[in-house]
Amino acid sequence: MRIAVYDTYVTKKEGGTMHFDILVPEKDPVEKVLGYGKEYLSSKGQGGQPITPKECRFCHIEKASEDLTEKIAKSGYSIIEMEGC
Repeated sequence: MRIAVYDTYVTKKEGGTMHFDILVPEKDPVEKVLGYGKEYLSSKGQGGQPITPKECRFCHIEKASEDLTEKIAKSGYSIIEMEGC
């Protein structure tokens, strides 16, 4: 599976920045990617924080590993936490 990687920076409610990547099938529209980002933010207690194409930018396409392919097939996306998550 080929996936699109979206580099995402969101300001936290208490200040500071969350940096994470959203990985999705390469054909998913950006609106769907933003929805996944909102879902992730809610799971981290950061629901309601702005996540737009300004915070969530397409980075590149890559070939997913078998494990990642399975994870994305089940949930539609995957998150890689980088900083402040």
